[in-house]
Amino acid sequence: MRLILNVLWFVFGSGFLLAIGYGIAALICFALIVTIPFGVAAMRLAVYSLWPFGRTVVARPGAGVASGLANIVWVVVAGWWLALTHIATGIAQCVTIIGIPFGIANFKLVPVAFWPLGREVVDLP
Repeated sequence: MRLILNVLWFVFGSGFLLAIGYGIAALICFALIVTIPFGVAAMRLAVYSLWPFGRTVVARPGAGVASGLANIVWVVVAGWWLALTHIATGIAQCVTIIGIPFGIANFKLVPVAFWPLGREVVDLP
């Protein structure tokens, strides 16, 4: 079931477009050198948004104060509008019965889009 949902998400649920957008943002962050940690977070978002079903985001135990401070910068620069975009898209997708799983996948992307550093994507059992 996860494979079917992931394939449908990739084709119809904007998974491919989200991954391309996050990937481009990651490349820009890598080019600016100082923002490489944000590029790593954007790549994590790209991979997670490409194939979200059967995976979840958990807090990384070794994350320290630096990731918290960098998350504050992320929220000010990009996090709040990314989270709002995922919320709006999730609500729009939940209007139809067929779109409900895609809306839920967008809601799962909200916390990691808002506060990505100090988190990791893991497979569900």
